[in-house]
Amino acid sequence: MQNSRGARGRADTYDVAILGAGMAGGMLGAVLARNGVRVLLLDAGTHPRFAVGESTIPYTSGMTRLIADRYRVPELKPLSSHKGISRQVSRYCGQKQNFGFVYHREGSAQHPQEINQLVVPQAIRTETHLFRQDVDAYLFHTAVKYGAEPLLNTRVTDVDIDPESGAVLRTEGGREFRASYIVDGSGFRSPLAEKFALRETPTRARTHSRSLFTHMIGVRPFDRAPAAARHDQPNPWHHGTLHHVFDGGWLWVIPFDNHADSLNPLCSVGLTLDPRAFPKDDTPPQAEFDAFLGRFPEIAWQFQDARTVRPWVSTGRLQYSAKQVVGDRFCLTSHAAGFIDALYSRGLTNTMEIVNALAWRLIAAARDGDWSTERFAYLETLQQGLFDFHDDLVYSSFVGFRDYELWNAVNRTWMLGTMLGNVMLEDAYYRFTRSGDRSVFRDLEDSAHPGSPLPVSPGFNAMSALTRDLCVQVDEGSLAPREAARRILECVRQADFIAPSFRLGLRDTRCFNMSPGKMAKNAVWCRRDAPEEIGGRMINASKGLVRMRLMGG
Repeated sequence: MQNSRGARGRADTYDVAILGAGMAGGMLGAVLARNGVRVLLLDAGTHPRFAVGESTIPYTSGMTRLIADRYRVPELKPLSSHKGISRQVSRYCGQKQNFGFVYHREGSAQHPQEINQLVVPQAIRTETHLFRQDVDAYLFHTAVKYGAEPLLNTRVTDVDIDPESGAVLRTEGGREFRASYIVDGSGFRSPLAEKFALRETPTRARTHSRSLFTHMIGVRPFDRAPAAARHDQPNPWHHGTLHHVFDGGWLWVIPFDNHADSLNPLCSVGLTLDPRAFPKDDTPPQAEFDAFLGRFPEIAWQFQDARTVRPWVSTGRLQYSAKQVVGDRFCLTSHAAGFIDALYSRGLTNTMEIVNALAWRLIAAARDGDWSTERFAYLETLQQGLFDFHDDLVYSSFVGFRDYELWNAVNRTWMLGTMLGNVMLEDAYYRFTRSGDRSVFRDLEDSAHPGSPLPVSPGFNAMSALTRDLCVQVDEGSLAPREAARRILECVRQADFIAPSFRLGLRDTRCFNMSPGKMAKNAVWCRRDAPEEIGGRMINASKGLVRMRLMGG
């Protein structure tokens, strides 16, 4: 460990200045400081603090475990599983055993067959509803422990960058700091995006949504609702992240109190709406939420006893983007670079992707002094690819919300990306743990589809593009939703990268649970019929997950 006030410079001179001490800044700061980089970690706020982005997916947990081992930061390892978080970080987090979706029509009873659920396989049941104020503070303190210099309640007001010598940062209080490189992980009001006019105006995002959200107490488990009495999903709704979806938007329910060890009675609740269908006006958020529940009484049942414990946050349009995220001596990451929507919980996953790809470059630059823009060019490609893929997926989903059959089909492309993307990551992690060779991670950067959850599969990426293009036609009125659904399911049925035992091309496979029988059939398919880029990876991933379970991970 090297203290940030090392011998190489003055106390106000650093290798890397990180703007934003949230999850991205804290994790990156911990990784860099652990590997001898002099880090300044600035934030306009302080800890603990409210934040959304609370639901993980298997890729999030897998990437956290990978980063912990790749960069030798053992304090990150507990964050890769619900068990680890509960035991070592916070008992205020919830469990996540499934991704649940219940489809509703205004003015009609909920149809019990119009549900979708993806159950996290028992072998990798690591997912968590993060109580962000605890997790963010844990990461921040880990970074400080390894020597990152903390500076909270400090707003950066100006930045000057010299490509040859680095950056000068000036704060609201008149202090001045120097750094060889700046990582801006702050958010929409990114100091670098404002300084260098990096925002796309208007954003290129197809998705249109706004949101109002809060934490509540007294939210009922939906499994007890009269509307859920005839549901046939394989896992209780309350054991995971529940999405109520409808034409024009969706509502999330993320309980923190859904297991016996939790100390937290709260539930995260957020209503996300297409502002073109539901324009924002001067209605207070609570009144708007109550009016929404009045239109959907079967959803309202869940909130009959609920009350807020903090003020609502009500946003305008959520989507924003940057025409450039990497420049001389700087990189915009995470929410400083852009944002789409909380649907599918990809925000944290995208954050981990950027931390993993950026960290080794910054460590190398701090050692050899090469801070050239070319060294960091891949981050531009990756960040923009992550933004575009998520936009395509969420946009297609909002179009799908208009008609259950189309939503039911679009949901398959998300399921496949979630499941198979994690396979690719676990394969790389397995090969790394067997060999210690970090080049396996750099090999993943050599892809024709950066930002895709499964960049190694031409078939998957063609399917994703087809889904988007069909939804564009539906949106434009040139294609009927049912016909688009038929074509998507036919594409899934014909795909050679999907095990036939999954039956995902069939309309009635609305819920998916990787049972032992499906796993056994999948193993045979991997060895006999799977494409080269899929089969071997699935086998390695399975070996790695078995090994992890045996070791108590």
